[in-house]
Order: sequence, then C-alpha cells, then structure tokens
Amino acid sequence: MKSLLLLLPLLLASLRPARAGEAVALQPGEAFTFRVGWGIFSNAGEVQVTASADKIDGRSQTRVTTLTETKGIIGMLYPFTGEVVAHFDAMDGLLTTARAATTAGKKQTLMAVNFDYQRQSASYVDPLRPERNATLAMPPGGRPMDLITVLIQARAWDLKPGATHPALVLFDNEFYSLTVTALQVEKIDTPSGKRDAMLLTPAMNGTPKGMFKKGGAIQVWISNDPDRLPLKFTVKTKVGTATALLISHQNPPPPAAAPVVAFTSPAP
Repeated sequence: MKSLLLLLPLLLASLRPARAGEAVALQPGEAFTFRVGWGIFSNAGEVQVTASADKIDGRSQTRVTTLTETKGIIGMLYPFTGEVVAHFDAMDGLLTTARAATTAGKKQTLMAVNFDYQRQSASYVDPLRPERNATLAMPPGGRPMDLITVLIQARAWDLKPGATHPALVLFDNEFYSLTVTALQVEKIDTPSGKRDAMLLTPAMNGTPKGMFKKGGAIQVWISNDPDRLPLKFTVKTKVGTATALLISHQNPPPPAAAPVVAFTSPAP
C-alpha cells in the first residue's frame, strides 16, 4: 500500500513518444477520485486527480494536480501525503513544468523539473538535497507526463488486444524505457456495476531495474466504451499489491455557448 502511494507522486515524469500535437487527455474541470486498497484494507488511501485551466508566461496551460494520502488504520500506521502538480501546454500537450512534494511521517521530499525542448534537457531540482540537482538529457522525441496522467492518457490511445505503445518513464531522476501492451478485455467490478475494460500493462525494456527488478508490475484497466475511463490500476511490489479503483469521475463543463446576437430591422 505504502509502495503505491510513494510510487505515484515520485514517478515525477512519465514520458512517451506520442503523436506530435496530441493534447493531454484531461480537460479543465475534469476530476477523478480513486479509492486505494491494500490486502484486507479496502479503504487504505485515496488518489485525486484534477485538471484546471492556467497560464504561464501568457501561454494557456492545463494544470493537472494529483493528491495522494493514506487513510484509516493504514493512515495511522503509515501516514503519507503527496502532491504532484504538472503543467501541460494547452495546444500541443507538452509538459512544461512539474513539481512533487511528499510527507511520510517525519520524512519529507521536494523536487521540481522544468523541461527545455529546444535543448532536449530537463532541469531537476531538489531543494532539500541540493547535491542531487542535475540537468537530465531528454531522449529524442520524449514527451513528459506524470505517471497518473499517463495512465489516464491511455484512454486516448484506443489500443486493441496485442497492440503496444512506447513509454519512457523518469523514476525520480532516472529514465526507464517501457512498452505498454493491451492484453485483453476483462469484466471488472466498479461502484456502478460490472463494466468491460481493456487491460493494459507496461513492461520494462532491457535489463529490469528498480521496482521491475524486484518483480514489480503495473496494470491499468480502461473502460471499453466511449467513456474510455481509467477504472482501475494496480501496483505490485515484493510486499504486496495495492489497487486503486475509480469511485468518482467529474466530466468537464460543456463549452460555453456563443452569445446570440439579435438583429432588428430599422424603423421605417
């Protein structure tokens, strides 16, 4: 359980070579809430993802905020809160800035990344441990995205069984090359009843490292319908499997209607 909540905000920048100009698959005003369970604890934590409109240096941005926290007995034993704030260019979907902060008991982490696509580099800053500050070389064609957003972004890929999609993930300050594979359609239980969902799983390319070296695995189920909602995802580690189930989804507001201009004929 703790592994999932630590993993989500600390996988600060998931990257994937995507189609040029593909916008982030969250719209301002959209929100997701996931209930996190671990073992016999069905309500051990919560993950909230919200999108809002913002501007940086005069450019329209989509701000995606991910909040995680432990709850109940797990919250008492392993108190944890985390926040990731990512800004995406509203036109081309490129991640421009991201920052993460976590508190686990008395331990705190704080980090920020700024992306420079002309130089193909990312400036990584850790204010609490400045010796970790670094300029990271971005792989060619990389499109940064935080982990939760990339799982939600999978709704835009419309993968069929057997199809794959590349992903390049930055675990803290190290890049991981992954391949996301669509396995099969499964029927899963949700708060609104059983729904068909496409099971996607990312696997590491090359020699496993980090959580993948220890038998870790991530899975996500995307509803197999026009909604394309991330209904569930799991994180497996050597100490167990944590499951996040979508319990609430708020649609973005409809576009504002154009004002109606009334024309009147001039008086005779």
